[in-house]
Amino acid sequence: MSLLNTPVDLCTRFANTRLHLGVCGSVAAYKAADLLRAWLSMGIHVSVTLTRSARQFVSPLLFASLGAAPVYEDMFAQGQEVFAHLEPGQHAQVMIVAPATADALRRLAQGAADDMLAAQALAFEGPLVIAPSMNPRMWTHKATQTNVQILEKHGAQIVLPGTGSTACGDNGQGRLAPLHQIFLAALRSVSPQDMAGKRVMVTVGPTREQWDGVRYWSNPSTGRMGMALAVCAWLRGARVTVVCGPGISLSLPCELERYDISHAKEMFTVAHDLWPHMDMGIFTAAVADFSPKPFGSNKFKKAEAPQGFSIDFVPNPDILKTLAEERKPSQKVLGFAAETADNMNDLLESARQKLAAKHADILAANAINAPNSGFATETNALAVVDVHGHSKILSTASKADIAWDLCTWLLQL
Repeated sequence: MSLLNTPVDLCTRFANTRLHLGVCGSVAAYKAADLLRAWLSMGIHVSVTLTRSARQFVSPLLFASLGAAPVYEDMFAQGQEVFAHLEPGQHAQVMIVAPATADALRRLAQGAADDMLAAQALAFEGPLVIAPSMNPRMWTHKATQTNVQILEKHGAQIVLPGTGSTACGDNGQGRLAPLHQIFLAALRSVSPQDMAGKRVMVTVGPTREQWDGVRYWSNPSTGRMGMALAVCAWLRGARVTVVCGPGISLSLPCELERYDISHAKEMFTVAHDLWPHMDMGIFTAAVADFSPKPFGSNKFKKAEAPQGFSIDFVPNPDILKTLAEERKPSQKVLGFAAETADNMNDLLESARQKLAAKHADILAANAINAPNSGFATETNALAVVDVHGHSKILSTASKADIAWDLCTWLLQL
């Protein structure tokens, strides 16, 4: 499992991005090391500044040992560059302050410049992402909220603190936001916003077709491909709604609108109701083509069929085909098909046949019998065709990278 378990942890599109992380004196300061590791694992270059109070909780050596470079301390620390307070503004593409204390919010809002982190923030002209962490009463205080409003007015993005038990024993909003929210907010701030203004619906994961009170007919889909597409569209500015089958455990942006369903007919109903309001539909869900006729709401007992038994199946609605046929001219459709094939050229031919049958704009045939592809993997291999006759074989790559390419393809139609 990747570090923060988001669908885009293995995306290579952010390699060589430069990011600057400011860490303030909160009990949550130790969590910044996990953020650092997650960004570094993507090939992102990260520099770090630790305030004096942060160094009471964590050591600069920790961040340097993990790979941060450089690691800044006080403004006039021995051996430090004279203009170190200007360097992040000259090199980094995004600055993140996590955790940010109440005092840090005040200093950033007022434009203070008498310590290293405040001066670096004041001289930084790129995106500023701030993740506060403090006692709930400090967070809700009018002075803190005023500072937050000032920072937002100046263009900073605030990753709101979570709610729950805090280190001091109080309970409420104030604890550092889940790390994946901060991680993804930073990635979004450096992503092209070429999908801004688009409303995108993504169907994700398996369906479970119940045949008695406890058993169901399903498949091993984990939803990673669909969620990678959903998160990539969100990173690029889209407003994303996911219709999500059961068992999806990935860490997602809180801004995604999510509808959890169980069976195929339920997915069809929800997707059908949402579809008229969307600009794009991405249909990745591994929907069961058939449902078993149920034996009732109780558990079917083995003693009731000592010689075995048979189950009758009935067809489920074809979500992709139905919604593609009902769409408005302005709506675009990307469909997926789980296929087995002897080679990628055969898979490409299957994709062409599915494209015609489903009336999609793009059809991605998923090689579920190929190594490191298909269900329950972090990588995929696809054969993709579109209505204009373009085709491409996407060799094995992370599902996040493939999702990024498919979003680009969808935009260019």
